[in-house]
Amino acid sequence: MTDEPAREMTLHPLPSRVHEGERLRRWRMVLGAGDDESPDGTGIDLEGDDRQMDACLSALYDAPPSSGQRGRSSKRTGGLGASAPNIARWLGDIRTYFPAGVVQVMQRDAIDRLDLQRMLLEPEMLAAIEPDVHLVATLLSLQHLLPETTRATARMVVGKVVAGLQERLAEPTRQAVRGALARSSRVHRPRHSDIDWDRTVRANLAHYQPELKTVVPHRLIGYSRRASAMRRDVIIAIDQSASMSDSVVYASVFGAALASMRSLQTHLVAFDTSVADLTEQIHDPVDVLFGIQLGGGTDINQAMAYCQSLVTRPADTVMILISDLYEGTSGGDFVARIAAMARRGVTCIALLALSDDGAPSFDHAAASALAELGVPAFACTPTAFPDLVAAAINRRDLRNWAGQQGLVTR
Repeated sequence: MTDEPAREMTLHPLPSRVHEGERLRRWRMVLGAGDDESPDGTGIDLEGDDRQMDACLSALYDAPPSSGQRGRSSKRTGGLGASAPNIARWLGDIRTYFPAGVVQVMQRDAIDRLDLQRMLLEPEMLAAIEPDVHLVATLLSLQHLLPETTRATARMVVGKVVAGLQERLAEPTRQAVRGALARSSRVHRPRHSDIDWDRTVRANLAHYQPELKTVVPHRLIGYSRRASAMRRDVIIAIDQSASMSDSVVYASVFGAALASMRSLQTHLVAFDTSVADLTEQIHDPVDVLFGIQLGGGTDINQAMAYCQSLVTRPADTVMILISDLYEGTSGGDFVARIAAMARRGVTCIALLALSDDGAPSFDHAAASALAELGVPAFACTPTAFPDLVAAAINRRDLRNWAGQQGLVTR
């Protein structure tokens, strides 16, 4: 066998799958129209929808810098100006020409680059924006500035995002926790009325008696009569600092899902330099979110002291601290307080982030100190959170669990 076919492939490569004209059109969309000093060099004139998409991109990415933006040419001709109608039209156009994921990215860029935050104070602008978790976080940071005419629209936007998250995440959370509670309450000497016949039969299939045509169980599996009682306490402590904004949104949704379960007693605590117990509002995540003030300082020690006061059944309590662990006050030792809870039997977890954004910025020294105490510290995605709670209820090795899930861990 010769290598002739290989030489032939080298001498005659496969033709490009993209036509040259299409390649140039794509480069023109990436580079923009340019200006006299920096022409794009493609020589392509756009038509139809391409022209409209290019106008949307140019308005955002070729715009003169807003205050605080530096290093961009002032000769660019794009931009939205300060006109609310122009911005409203632009928001409508990007929803027409781009998919929802791209729309959300462009909106976030507009908020950062073009000082769009002030436009969010107008209900017409707010109603035109594609809502997502990042927009909710921005609204929460601005809520003290929202005029009364905009507040109702803001609640509607936040409510829409929360409803979507609940639809996607709440039921998986309840299912995972129900399963964990059932496993934690299983007994092997149940009363007759408490026997789980399905699991008992499955566990005793090896003892099937052909002559009797039945299974003779050697081991019964059932549930404790505590199955419907309050069996676990869950404390969720949320850092309100601005860097934790996405985590706050997700935590409020999960808190509501857990609070809906009769077998759990769920507490929701938010903190900055003070502590706010939001347990009474936990069934309505929108109320929880509007009760939170993003930004400000951080006193984790004070928050952990309050969480300690909520612990009445240490062996049956799960405490989840959602924070980047940057302590903003001196004189306290929140690591020591968490260690004290862990010694009493509380299952303690530090979530450095509860979001899809990957590895967060966090205090590595504090995370390492917690890890030495056997308290895992890792970033968790929203989709992994239900299984995390289930693992905590079953007292699994959470550090190994996080590693198996591919989560960022310390």
